[in-house]
Amino acid sequence: MLDNCKDAKERWGGVSTIIDRWLEERRKMLVQFCDLSAMKAGEADEELRGHKLRHLCEIMVDYVSAGHFEVYDQLIKEGREFDDEDALKEASQLFKVVDLTTQEVLDFNDKYLETDDLEALDRDLSTLGETLETRFTAEDRMIAVLHTAHKDLVA
Repeated sequence: MLDNCKDAKERWGGVSTIIDRWLEERRKMLVQFCDLSAMKAGEADEELRGHKLRHLCEIMVDYVSAGHFEVYDQLIKEGREFDDEDALKEASQLFKVVDLTTQEVLDFNDKYLETDDLEALDRDLSTLGETLETRFTAEDRMIAVLHTAHKDLVA
């Protein structure tokens, strides 16, 4: 039994580090989002606003990519290793929500990569904020059911 605990800690101890690093990227993205949202059209230097927008888009795409290609895979793998069918079923539903928000984030990114017209940016940022909130809620729940629920088994 001690060997099983040691194996679990070795196997899943690094997952916490991956999640922590990813959540730190989320925090940075939110800071950038809030910073840009505070710069209202006509009140801010449009060149600076455009620069902050491009930076936000870069961070967002990196964050979304890390979720899809690193974090979610690790979470699903952990759920499977612990044979947690209920968590995997819930995660499948949550992933559908995340997947929808991914397309919205990428659409925002694509729109503002192709234009310097920032006239609709304030409205689009408001919509993006709602999308991100939905995404973060689903991601946090995925972490809770697929990782945090097994934390005591790994410690």
